[in-house]
Amino acid sequence: MNDLPAGLMSPPDGYADWLADLKERIHTAQQRATLAVNRELVLLYWQIGRDILARQAEQGWGAKVIERLANDLRAAFPDMKGFSPRNLKYMRAFAEAWPDAEFVQQAAAQSPWFHLCTLIDKLKTRDERNWYLSKAIEHNWSRNILVMQIETRLLERTGKAVTNFTASLPKPQSDLARESLKDPYRFDFLGLTDKAQEREIENALVKHVTEFLLELGAGFAFVGRQVLLDVGGDEFFIDLLFYHLKLRCYVVIELKGGKFKPEHLGQLKFYLTAVDAQIKHPQDGPTIGLLLCKSKNKVVAEYALRDNTQPIGVAEYQLLASLPPELQTSLPSIEQIERELTGNSTDNNSS
Repeated sequence: MNDLPAGLMSPPDGYADWLADLKERIHTAQQRATLAVNRELVLLYWQIGRDILARQAEQGWGAKVIERLANDLRAAFPDMKGFSPRNLKYMRAFAEAWPDAEFVQQAAAQSPWFHLCTLIDKLKTRDERNWYLSKAIEHNWSRNILVMQIETRLLERTGKAVTNFTASLPKPQSDLARESLKDPYRFDFLGLTDKAQEREIENALVKHVTEFLLELGAGFAFVGRQVLLDVGGDEFFIDLLFYHLKLRCYVVIELKGGKFKPEHLGQLKFYLTAVDAQIKHPQDGPTIGLLLCKSKNKVVAEYALRDNTQPIGVAEYQLLASLPPELQTSLPSIEQIERELTGNSTDNNSS
């Protein structure tokens, strides 16, 4: 029996579904209102920054005008945050970084203000800022995740694996597949050194599969580890099996603890054939293989892949000992990343 306050009748048929629909609509409206407020705030900040730039350039106003402006705006709007001298300097830098009003309205205004400040602080060129901005919007990154992706140089690593996708996959799937892989992969979140063995790394990746999926990138879904393949009565085990939601295909990942050798591809090719025959749905694309090794000779890898008809990529992975000391200390901890991905963190957005 439902515990209802005195005087309330029991809900009629269909009430629960209607209430659930109303809650969803209210939640959606709240989200839209938040986005609208953020958009207007970002556009206002850009306009203020543009005005500061223009007056400093045309009338020779010095840096001290920002201190005066901050005091006057805070006096006029005591309940409104964001008019500190530091934030006004960010507004000026924002307008300088993105002078195109149309771009600001269509792209930058979709991002929270402190994401934009992060892009200004950590990146030097407009192309870099635009790339990370588009990815942050596309994947709904929090600020901490954005910082991590910048500090681990995601842009420099994306699409850099040695592959044969151009020859083995049709367009545009070949381009999307190539952009879905990186080189190198950063497994610093495992806390392992270069002495770690293959099975130890595999176990740690599965234990921290949330962070592993974040490093793999958008679209990867974890299927399983040591996945059994029964071929003619003999048993074989795939290290790690994923499904890529955008490519609509399975991805077999094999780990090698040493340097890449051409013979490594024979085992991986066998697994791809078996997955295509036993697991792949007829509507799925060809299964892709990714061989992760501690090091590789790029020319050797290119030669080894040249005449292969199955889509395969070869990339390196790096553990904690491979990262510069300053990067090791600046990256968020595993616990921070887990909180970000479960939506339980809060950004310190004060300025």
